[in-house]
Amino acid sequence: MPDELRADVRLLGELLGQVIAEQGGPDLLDDVERLRHAVIAARRGEVTGDEITELVSSWPLARAVQIARAFTCYFHLVNLAEEHYRIRILNQRDTGEAPLRESLADAVRQVDGDSEIIEGLELHPVLTAHPTEARRRAVVTAIQRISARLWEHADPTRGASAREEARRRLLEEIDILWRTAQLRATKLDPLDEVRTAMAAFDETIFRAVPAIYRSLDAALAPGTGARPPRSRAFIRYGSWIGGDRDGNPYVTAKVTREAIQIQSEHVLAALEAATTRIGRTLTVASPLTTPASAELRAALSEAENEHPALASEIATRSPSEPHRQWLLYVAARIEATRRRDLDLAYLSPNDLLLDLRLAQDSLAAAGAPRQAYGELQHLIWQVETFGFHLAELEVRQHSAVHAAALAEVRAGGELSERTEEVLATLRVISWIQERFGVAACSRYVVSFTRGSDDVAAVYELAATLGPRTPVLDVVPLFESGEDLDHAPAVLDGMLELPEVRARLDANGRRLEVMLGYSDSAKELGPAAATLRLYDAQAALAAWAAEHDVRLTLFHGRGGALGRGGGPANRAVLAQAPGSVAGRFKVTEQGEVIFARYGHLAIARRHIEQVASAVLLASTPSVEARTATAAARFRTVAEQVARASERAYRALVEAPGFPEWFGLVSPLEEIGSLRLGSRPARRGLGAPRSLDDLRAIPWVFSWTQTRVNLPGWYGLGSGLAAASPDELREAYREWPLFASLLDNAEMSLAKTDRSIAERYLALGGREDFAAQVLEEYDRTRELVLSVTGHSRLLENRRVLSRAVQLRDPYVDALSHLQLRALRALRSGAPLDDDARDRLETLLLLTVNGVAAGLQNTG
Repeated sequence: MPDELRADVRLLGELLGQVIAEQGGPDLLDDVERLRHAVIAARRGEVTGDEITELVSSWPLARAVQIARAFTCYFHLVNLAEEHYRIRILNQRDTGEAPLRESLADAVRQVDGDSEIIEGLELHPVLTAHPTEARRRAVVTAIQRISARLWEHADPTRGASAREEARRRLLEEIDILWRTAQLRATKLDPLDEVRTAMAAFDETIFRAVPAIYRSLDAALAPGTGARPPRSRAFIRYGSWIGGDRDGNPYVTAKVTREAIQIQSEHVLAALEAATTRIGRTLTVASPLTTPASAELRAALSEAENEHPALASEIATRSPSEPHRQWLLYVAARIEATRRRDLDLAYLSPNDLLLDLRLAQDSLAAAGAPRQAYGELQHLIWQVETFGFHLAELEVRQHSAVHAAALAEVRAGGELSERTEEVLATLRVISWIQERFGVAACSRYVVSFTRGSDDVAAVYELAATLGPRTPVLDVVPLFESGEDLDHAPAVLDGMLELPEVRARLDANGRRLEVMLGYSDSAKELGPAAATLRLYDAQAALAAWAAEHDVRLTLFHGRGGALGRGGGPANRAVLAQAPGSVAGRFKVTEQGEVIFARYGHLAIARRHIEQVASAVLLASTPSVEARTATAAARFRTVAEQVARASERAYRALVEAPGFPEWFGLVSPLEEIGSLRLGSRPARRGLGAPRSLDDLRAIPWVFSWTQTRVNLPGWYGLGSGLAAASPDELREAYREWPLFASLLDNAEMSLAKTDRSIAERYLALGGREDFAAQVLEEYDRTRELVLSVTGHSRLLENRRVLSRAVQLRDPYVDALSHLQLRALRALRSGAPLDDDARDRLETLLLLTVNGVAAGLQNTG
C-alpha cells in the first residue's frame, strides 16, 4: 500500500478504534480485533472458516450488532482514504508538461482538433433514483465532514497546533459517525430522493460543469479566459427522480410537479449566489478604467425607471461601477424569479443570458477581456447548461399501462384511478413546459416497447388534452433480447406516425432510443446480453444512417457489473461504430451518483473521462478499427453468446431456482433496508420466477453472497465453446470483448469462493451449489487463459490492491451475516426480540458489505 494511503487508513482506523473503546468499552474493541486478526489469518490459511463461525456464534446478538457497526464504519473510512489518495494521484499526474491521460486536452490532441467532431460533442448524464445507495444521507454527510477534516490534517502548510486541532475535529466527527444510526428508520419517498440528488448538484455538479468547459476551451486554443470561448456548453443533465413511475406507485403527477419545483429552487439559488459573488468582484470603475457600453448604460437607465428603489439602493452601494450595478441587479431578478415575483422575475433563461452577455460585451469592448471571459463566462455556461430547471425531468411508464389507459379512454366510460393518473401526468408535463420551457420536460420513456403502437398510445393519450397537449419526444425502451432484435422494425413503424414525423421535422431529425442493460443481463446472462446489446447498437446505427436520422442511444446502465456497470469511458470506446457519433446519454444510478459526484475533483475527472471517450469513439479511425474487429470476430462472438446464454438459462430457469435464491441470499430482508421509494419486486409474495424480481435486488443480493453471479455466470461456458487462440486475438483487438472480459475479471476478483460456498449451502440444493461453483472455476480459469494473466486483476494494480485490502474485512461482515441468515432460515422458533436483533444484524452487514465491495447496484 502506498505510504500516503497507509498513513490515512492507519490514522482513521486508530481514531475509530479509540471511539469504539470509549463507547463500547475495551472489551468491544478486543472482540473487533479478534475477528479482524482471525479473518486476516484465514486468508493465510492459518485459521479455518469453521473457527471463525464458532467465534462469531459465541457473541450475544447485541455484541455481534456492535461489531458489525464497527466494520461498516471502518469501510466508510477506508473508502474515504482511497478517495483522498486518488485525488492526490490525479494532482501529481497533472504536471502541465503533457495532457493528463483520458482528459479533454488529451482527446483534442488525439482528434487533431477536428472541429466537426468537437462541435458535435453532446453528453447527457441522467440521474436516477434506483435504490442502490445503502447509506443514509446522514451517514453520507458525516463522511463528507470527516473528509474535510482529513484534508486539513494532511495539509503540509499547517503548523503543529493546527494539525492537532484537525485531529481533534477528526475524532469528533468519527465519534458522530459511530453514534449515527446506519439504517433508515423510515422508507424514503420520491421527494426525499429528489432532495438527496440535489446535494450532488449543490456540492459538485454546478461547479464542475464550467470547469470542464474551461478545460476544453484551454485545449482548443491558447488564451482561455482572455478571449471569446471556443468551447460550447455540451453537457445537459437529465433526471428520472420524481418522473419514473414504472413500477413505482408513489411517483404521481403531484410528485413530478413538486420535483421540478425543487430542482428549480436549487438551480435558481445557485445562479443567484454565483451572480451576486461575481457582481461584487466587478469593482472596475467607469469611466476611469472600464467605461460601460452605451447598451449597458441604457439598460441601467431602464432598470432605474422600472424599479427605482432597487436600482437606487444598488447604485448607492456601487457608485461609478456600472458593471457591478448591473450584475447585482441581475442577481436581484434571479431572486425574484425564485420567489415568483412576476414584476421583476425573468420569464426564461434566454432573457437572463441576454443580460449576462450585455455585461460581457461591455467589458470586452472596454478592454477588460479577463473580466468578460473569466468567471462571468462560467456563469453563462451554467445558465446554458442548467437553465431554470437544472435537469430535464423525464417521465417513464410501462407500455401496458398506456395500453390499458387508451382502451378506457376510447371506450368513453368512467376512467379508472390509474388512467386518471396517466392523464394527470400528461397535464403536469404541459404545465412544466408552460412554466420552464419544453427543454425542462419533453422526453417520455416507454418501458417494454414491443411495437410502434406503444409509442402511438402516448401521443393519442396526450392529444386528449386538446389545446394543452404537451410537446413530447416519446422514447422507446428496448429491454429483452427479443425486443432488442426487433428494435429497427419498431422504429420503421414509428416513422409512419405523424407525431413522430412532426417532431423530426421540428428538431433536425433527432430521435432517441433507450437500451436496457439490467433486464437484458438478467434474462440472457452477462456475456450474451453484452453481445446482443452491441448487435442492437450496430443495427440501430445502420438504420439511422439509412433514414437520415440523428440517433441518440440512451444507455440504461447500472453501477454493478451485472447491470452494465464498469468504467464508463471504456464502455463508450467499446460501442458499435456509428452508434456514438459525438453523442452519449447514460443513466447515473444509486451509489454511483455519490461515487462520481461526491467530490469536485472526482466529478471533474469522471466527466472528462467520459467526454474524452465520446470524442475518440466518434473518430473515423476508431470506428473503422472497431468495425474491422467486430466483423473479424463475429463467429467467435456468436459461439460465446450462444453457449453462455444456454448455460445461464439452464441455471436460472431450472425448477426451484427462485426459491433457492431466496434462501441463500438476503433477498427477502433487503426490502427492509428502505433503500428507495420503489418496491423491490413486482407483485407480492416470494418470487416464483426471475420475471418477478427487479434487476437491482437480483444483483444486490448476489453481491452480498460474495458470488457476484450476474457479473460472470455463463461466460466460462461461452469461452469454452470457442477457439482459445481466436479468443486471445479478440481480447487484444476488439474493445468490446476486452471490456467484457475485464469487467468479468473484476467481478470474479470480488467473488470469494470459500465464503460463497457457505451461502450456497443455506439453500439445501447441492446440485445448484455445485453448478454455480463449477461455472465459477471454469470462468476464472478461462478468463485468465484468454487475458494471459497469472492472477485476477494482474494488470490493474490499484484496483487489485483495493480489493485485497478490503477482502478480509468484508469476510468479517459476511461471517456475521451468515450467522443471522442461518438463524432466520433455520425454521427454529424465535421470539420477537431475537428476530429483531437478527434482522438488525443482517441489515447492518448488508450495509457494510455494500460499502466494502462498492459498485453493488
